Amino acid sequence: MFTGIIEETGTIAAIDKIAGGLTITISASAILDDLKVDDSVAVNGVCLTVTKLTKKSFTVDAVAETLQKSTMGKVQVSRIVNLERAVRLQDRLGGHLVQGHVNGLGKISRIEKLGENYALDIEIKPELAHYMIAEGSIALDGISLTIARLHNTTVGINIIPHTWANTNLQSLKMGDYMNVEVDVIAKYVENMLTFLKPGENTLTWQKLKESGF
Repeated sequence: MFTGIIEETGTIAAIDKIAGGLTITISASAILDDLKVDDSVAVNGVCLTVTKLTKKSFTVDAVAETLQKSTMGKVQVSRIVNLERAVRLQDRLGGHLVQGHVNGLGKISRIEKLGENYALDIEIKPELAHYMIAEGSIALDGISLTIARLHNTTVGINIIPHTWANTNLQSLKMGDYMNVEVDVIAKYVENMLTFLKPGENTLTWQKLKESGF
């Protein structure tokens, strides 16, 4: 589990093909302090397991399914990636709950500087649109962001200077794809709705309470 608060950006240092996937080595610094083999790291929002460590880098394996569902399948050497270690119980939840399970890809359709801030629009798949609400949460390349605008399958985000400067956003351009993870709470609510009895087409506070919320 992650928070969507990026700890640092790293750089893809090497990519090697293995049976059924890729071995990816990433240069980093801050997150290496207490990182261990078998730890989970979110790389552009994809939860991956550390298989090897050096003083300046760590290595992960990405299987075929991960490569197909995320941008890891198009990753290149020298690419900048967002990094976050798995959250600990004593850590503050500064963003929102992010699982590191990518639900789909989004295509950047707008990047515009507005004063000191930036406006980012991203086109998502129709099947993900119903999870989105204005002022709700979304993870893009592992970054916890608040939805500012919604129109059909276009999600609009306002980016503050700190987020722009400390993530991979400054390296992206129009037409690039980002990993999209919807808010897990929305997925739980959707699943609960599928178990409503015939004729029960509304979700009430009582039903949520009975389900443990």
